[in-house]
Amino acid sequence: MGTEFKDVDVNMEDSGNSCGSSVVSDYSGPSDHTDFDGDGVQVSDLEGDSDELRLTQCSTPDAYGDCMADVNYFLEMEERMKSNNSSVGDVKNIESQQRLAVLSFEQVCRLNDVMDEVVSIHGRGNFPTLEVRLRDLVNVVRKKLETDTASGGAGMRVRDIRLNGGAASHVLATESQPYNDLDLIFGVDLSNVRNFDRVKSAVLSSLYEMLPDGVSRKRMSTCSLKEAYVSKMVKVNSSNNDGDRWSLISLGNSRGRGVELKFVDSMRRQFEFSVDSFQIILDSLLLFYECSELPISENFYPTVVGESFYGDFQEALYHLHKKLISTRHPEEIRGGGLLKYCNLLVKNYKPASPDYIKSLQKYMCSRFFIDFPDINQQRGKLENYLWNHFVEPEEEALKHQYLMLLHDVVEESTVCLMGHERRQTLQLIKSLAWQVLYQDQQRIMTQQPPPLMYANGIVYAPIIQTSCYCTCNTWMSCCSS
Repeated sequence: MGTEFKDVDVNMEDSGNSCGSSVVSDYSGPSDHTDFDGDGVQVSDLEGDSDELRLTQCSTPDAYGDCMADVNYFLEMEERMKSNNSSVGDVKNIESQQRLAVLSFEQVCRLNDVMDEVVSIHGRGNFPTLEVRLRDLVNVVRKKLETDTASGGAGMRVRDIRLNGGAASHVLATESQPYNDLDLIFGVDLSNVRNFDRVKSAVLSSLYEMLPDGVSRKRMSTCSLKEAYVSKMVKVNSSNNDGDRWSLISLGNSRGRGVELKFVDSMRRQFEFSVDSFQIILDSLLLFYECSELPISENFYPTVVGESFYGDFQEALYHLHKKLISTRHPEEIRGGGLLKYCNLLVKNYKPASPDYIKSLQKYMCSRFFIDFPDINQQRGKLENYLWNHFVEPEEEALKHQYLMLLHDVVEESTVCLMGHERRQTLQLIKSLAWQVLYQDQQRIMTQQPPPLMYANGIVYAPIIQTSCYCTCNTWMSCCSS
């Protein structure tokens, strides 16, 4: 069955941006107006430029002093408004600066190790496994994107290339952070619909070039390469000018570490939690590889910049080092970030602000059930998440604990479901937890058979709990006579 682009219809009203947006209105000043009778002075009378004109309008020295005080007041208010407008711009500049940080030498070394890592892109059937360094893969894809269309390329300009996700957190963390996938972001222009197909052709042509020597290419086509090496393709093209436009091509079909290539024109929400909000700009490091013949050393290494889309880079880095959970507006995230939130909790992350995070749980649950309303969709999402994010043996041991923790969060914070829908979802999570527990016990018995106990002439064997499944996934139809 072929892997095709999955078009995602994006409803901008459902993105949740309106929930967290704020409007700063223009300062209007005091609204009190005083009407003067007789020889009184009005503000409109103070538009003259000379003091002599003001003296003729203010009949007494005291009145002139009051008039000058009023003029000075309005001039002062005008200056304050100007200073407020300039301070808003300064705040925006400060916030943009707080998002960025220069990586230290140790972090650049870890980044260099990640880029030198040999990744395996497994093929289906008789297609060989592609063994390629990550830096070489990036260079080949970028070259195909930037090569002219007449020469077989996409003819597109690449704004920048970034490392994202768990690999970026691994580079920035003081302790070793495990990561499942290598997420790369290519900044490209996708305003033209045809550019999506050009991106796909560039990636498939890159795979063709990376085939090992000795492989027959005579009957090899881009369609067969897509079937062999691409596990997922997603295309998001919002009709709004300020909407999301991006494409995802996931390489590799085994359960090991895969490579996800994301081609982004615009994306409003690029993180779930502060600890996964980092993006490392790779352009300076890639230029260093091309120009320098010397290896990276403490006295000679490129300047690499990282960015946190959480807002404050140092705060997000502190959360990463201290294993703290923090986010903003989870209703903007597809799935609400619910599954990732429980994953962080089961890995001993603690909420940075417990009361605030507790209040956000209902938004996580609500968005999850909006995106996955059907029980079958929920089952598929949970099973895929368990398969993709609990790979290592120490992670597989956390599956049952993770599901029970998810059960408690859903039971406590779900407010958008009807009673029978809520019970149905909770029963689904329980059944998956029982199934995981049974598989764990079976694996333990296979590795180390349990000891038998002999007493009073009777041999006792331990009781192994069997799996329990709920078959009532749908309600019975109501028959009327």
